[in-house]
Amino acid sequence: MVTQAEKVRLSRGAARARRRLSLGPLSGLSHVALLVWTVLVVVPIVWTFLASVKSEDEIFGNAWALPETLRWDNWARAWEQASVGRYMLNSVVVVAAGTFGTMLFGSMAAYVLARYPFRGNRAIYLLFVSGLAFPVYLALTPLFFVVQNMGHLPLIGQFIGLDTRGGLVLVYIAYSLPFTVFFLAAFFRTLPHAVAEAAFVDGASHSRVFFQIMVPMARPGIVSITIFNVLGQWNQYQIPLVLLSGQSKDKWVLTQGIADISTAAGYDADWAALFAALSMAILPMLIVYTIFQRQIQAGLTAGALK
Repeated sequence: MVTQAEKVRLSRGAARARRRLSLGPLSGLSHVALLVWTVLVVVPIVWTFLASVKSEDEIFGNAWALPETLRWDNWARAWEQASVGRYMLNSVVVVAAGTFGTMLFGSMAAYVLARYPFRGNRAIYLLFVSGLAFPVYLALTPLFFVVQNMGHLPLIGQFIGLDTRGGLVLVYIAYSLPFTVFFLAAFFRTLPHAVAEAAFVDGASHSRVFFQIMVPMARPGIVSITIFNVLGQWNQYQIPLVLLSGQSKDKWVLTQGIADISTAAGYDADWAALFAALSMAILPMLIVYTIFQRQIQAGLTAGALK
């Protein structure tokens, strides 16, 4: 007797077979392309982790040989002497605040633009989306002066000016809003109106409907875009380089710290500590993506199907 689970597996296998037949030669080419892409991504990461536990002689000797002993002191030296721990803490604080602000303001803006028709709705939406076509590199110079002028504001200027985490967080939020609004607006449009209308009939306010009904219903999409924002802000280098350009390194984020360690490695020849620092920067994002991989795929699939 065939169980329900076996029926599902058979139907999925038949669907995959039909897709392969419909694609023809393109199916094999797509698999080759994915294999090449996997090699290009995985090989450098594996090599970096191997180099992080090797000695200098082993790194410049046989680069692909396994280390004789695992030298975890490279990691300790990078964490303490190269201040990777401080840089990582700064990155965690900035990215956490930036992602929270992005998701809060982005989800509210996307919800209003998707569910409330009003004059200028389309123009505001297109203004948000146009930010996707505007490279941040073109705005670095005016951005520097804008944040510098924000530092002259009374009371709050010392928290949001140049060389402050607050100023960097605000720029991260503005930088991430276009894609967040674009993605979530399309997702909110697919949600059923009947549930929200029933809540309004029961006397719920607009804010209560949004936070207690619409946000839980949009959870797959919100989780997906949150992970994308975390990855994007964690790997950002140009913006912190411009806005945290002071002499003090206490507020530098991890990407700045890694670049500084890389420069110093050319003179100090401490390449093992450099690769250990790189491994520390890569590891948190690998863990985040591994944990939330299913949620990301579910969010993208749900948005596509709806």
